[in-house]
Amino acid sequence: MIVAKSLKTLMLAGIASAALAAPSMAADMVLKLGHPANEDNIWHQASEKFAEELSSLTEGRIEVEIYPNETLGKEMDVINGMQLGTADMTITGESLQNYAPMAALLAIPYAYTSLEGMDAVAGGELGGEIEAQIIDRVGIRPIAYFARGPRNLTSNRPIASPDDLKGLKMRVPNVPLFLNVWKALGANPTPMAFSEVFTSLQNGTIEAQENPLALIKTANFNEVQDYVNLTQHVRSWIYLTISEMAWGQMSEEDQAAVMEAAARAQAWEREHFLADEAQLQADLEGLGMEFVEVDAAAFSAAAKDAVLSSVSDEIRPQVEQLFAE
Repeated sequence: MIVAKSLKTLMLAGIASAALAAPSMAADMVLKLGHPANEDNIWHQASEKFAEELSSLTEGRIEVEIYPNETLGKEMDVINGMQLGTADMTITGESLQNYAPMAALLAIPYAYTSLEGMDAVAGGELGGEIEAQIIDRVGIRPIAYFARGPRNLTSNRPIASPDDLKGLKMRVPNVPLFLNVWKALGANPTPMAFSEVFTSLQNGTIEAQENPLALIKTANFNEVQDYVNLTQHVRSWIYLTISEMAWGQMSEEDQAAVMEAAARAQAWEREHFLADEAQLQADLEGLGMEFVEVDAAAFSAAAKDAVLSSVSDEIRPQVEQLFAE
């Protein structure tokens, strides 16, 4: 009897050892998610949160492999890969306007005067129309959206109203809409590669530039600029997306799991985004920069006509509505 029990114990132990030694079961589906941000960026961290939640919700049946720093390719290359089936997910936004014109609505100057107002659009009927056009014309599906830090103007003199901008030599990205808006506001905007901005501020070729707080800090603009003027002239969001090819291969149950994981990642990102923005302001103030409140209504009113004349006919009615709200 004792021998029998011993044999049984040894058999059970052997089975357990074999189970521990066996490789873990491979996932039924592996999604490749490529994006341009580095590992410290909140978008990457939100991607990790999405992967963690999706693995948990599907009991490991769906895994997400994340490729930061453009290691899966540049933004448009990854999107092309999603259309061809060599990539599955990415984080993208207004770059899609070349395919889906309504994607330009993600980053219209002075269209969204608050984070709450932006949320109302991104999560509302108009946001749904933008997403539908992206699905239809690009073949990728937005499943969550992340807030982006609003763009603010830095300078060596305080800028509180459009009157203070007169003749200000400033750098802007080579985007016709941005150029037209800053000209209308009274500044003297000059397109310039981002890599040239610090030196140009240092030697006086330009006097100002505009970017989110995160870039203002990482570019060390505090060394060559005294003020952050809270123009917040562009509030925008960006989508976490999945290819329609990968989406179509999933069961309804797995699609629901993807959407739930995306919703959790979106909520997580928002919480940390707000904390990051507050910390960035504190850090820049600690580095000697002074934050200036501006007359936001005056800036918006002065920019309106330039914005409306610069956007495409296809989205002008929506932009007019945004300015009217």
